[in-house]
Amino acid sequence: MKNTHKNGNNCDSDGAVRGRLLETAAESFAEKGFDGTSVRDITAGAGCNVASVNYYFGGKENLYTDVWRHHLLLLRDSQLASIEKVMSESQGPPHLEDLLRSFAETFVGSLVDKGRSNRLLKLMMREMLDNRLPADMFANEVVKPTLGAMEKALLRTCPGLDGAQVALIVFSIVGQLIHAVRVRTMFGENARAELLGFDLSETVEHIVKFSAAGIRAYAGEKTK
Repeated sequence: MKNTHKNGNNCDSDGAVRGRLLETAAESFAEKGFDGTSVRDITAGAGCNVASVNYYFGGKENLYTDVWRHHLLLLRDSQLASIEKVMSESQGPPHLEDLLRSFAETFVGSLVDKGRSNRLLKLMMREMLDNRLPADMFANEVVKPTLGAMEKALLRTCPGLDGAQVALIVFSIVGQLIHAVRVRTMFGENARAELLGFDLSETVEHIVKFSAAGIRAYAGEKTK
């Protein structure tokens, strides 16, 4: 079906128009927040009629949710793939550091994607200050699948680990990574960051080693 009545361009498919609306809305929500973004801003940037937001998404609120769902599913899928990659490539029990490093690097990479100007991180910061997502959306679509995969991986890597501890372990790692990315965002890659001795890749490696030691302590293993 070709969309000829909503965007005024009979060469655009519904999927192309919807994609432009999602892309434009994501950028605007990240830069200006939900309240600072108008439907007119979004449709003008996407080259669509004002009515197209209601036509494709049922309103600005649903569009915001769909923007988030798109980003969250990309994040979830990349995290699950990073876990699966480490587990499938290991002949025996994988090294704990390899698992944590793959998880950490994938997570950080999704937040510092220069091509999208740290969009996901900006969206996260705005959502923390002004929560608008359905209460269970993040938990059901990202947290539970990721925790399930990490629990299996960590228990295979550290058999002595109590599965009940996995959630706190993952939340601790994610919290450290988000803080590291925020520091990097605050100072950028400039002289001030160098003076502070801050390097994101080195910080990620520190988080990996620090977390691995804590996990082994939880598991009752001798720290290596």
